[in-house]
Amino acid sequence: MRTVAVTRIGSLRDPDESARGRIGIVDMPQPDLGPEDVRIRVAYSAICGSDPHLAEGFFGTDVPIGLGHELSGVIEALGERAHRNGLRVGDRVSGNFLRFCGTCRPCQEGRQQFCENIQDYNRPGMAETITWHESQVYRLPDEVTLRQGCLLEPTSVAVRIADKTRIRVGDRVAICGGGPIGQLTLQVLKMYGATSLTMIEPIAERREMALRHGAQHVIDPVAEDQQVRADAITDGRGYDIVVDASGSPRAVQGLLDIAAKGATVVYGAMYPHDFAMPLNLSDYLYLKELTLTGVFVSPYAFPRALQVLPLLDLRELTEAVFDLDDATEAFAVHVSGRHPKVLLRCNDIDDLGSAS
Repeated sequence: MRTVAVTRIGSLRDPDESARGRIGIVDMPQPDLGPEDVRIRVAYSAICGSDPHLAEGFFGTDVPIGLGHELSGVIEALGERAHRNGLRVGDRVSGNFLRFCGTCRPCQEGRQQFCENIQDYNRPGMAETITWHESQVYRLPDEVTLRQGCLLEPTSVAVRIADKTRIRVGDRVAICGGGPIGQLTLQVLKMYGATSLTMIEPIAERREMALRHGAQHVIDPVAEDQQVRADAITDGRGYDIVVDASGSPRAVQGLLDIAAKGATVVYGAMYPHDFAMPLNLSDYLYLKELTLTGVFVSPYAFPRALQVLPLLDLRELTEAVFDLDDATEAFAVHVSGRHPKVLLRCNDIDDLGSAS
């Protein structure tokens, strides 16, 4: 089974070609179809901002490392007992790349994100097919195309970020990082009634994209004084909710200074494993009583993400599409930042969804 994989560990941005990480197409075995499994012919699989971290060895260095967890496709086979949620061959689906076992102590305690068996079905989705347990699979609404449907997983992250913010109608909100997660989070938090909704992003095209999708203000953290602009926007009060979706060590420290007293700051990205942010406990936790939290994965968020998906404007996140055989080029385009999102077409499947 043709699968996109990391074939050499290293930064995809390394100027030294001999040391640069490498992405290629490898042949991986197709898993057996278990009695509760669903085999999906993959239509689209999107490149996630975390994929370059896998190339750097964040989760291990034994290559090849299969890639892809944001996907959509069509069911082509079902195990003999994989019918309990009404799935049928031919259904257009997306899903959760993680299977929560439901039996370990964290799962029993309602904390699936810490499932002790979370890797059991962690299978690459940038492939011709993927085999998942039926509990991971969600049928797409008719009004969502397969191209749009591969964004169910990143939408679930935006929903989980919203959960972690505990947002109230009228809260002042700032989001740092105008990549896909930042843009989706912007749209989701706007639905909650966010005010002074601000995108902090150094790339002009992504600031303009945020304005098209509901941002009331944008800040260029390179050309502008972020603190001065934030004070002007919030009348010196700061933001009630601050979300980092950038994953940039250069960006995260200053976000505490634009947070209001009693604010919640969500670090909703993936960070370098050796990065430690200095934190003045007296200033930020004692005097300002900030709540700092993060996001790992998205338990309990997928059904609601599926409800939200048809309401989002996903056109600009689904415009750049490459064929599976062109995966190396697709990753080069991804790391260049020329597009907010890059998709791989893994199979040429007719899409019967009605959305444009």
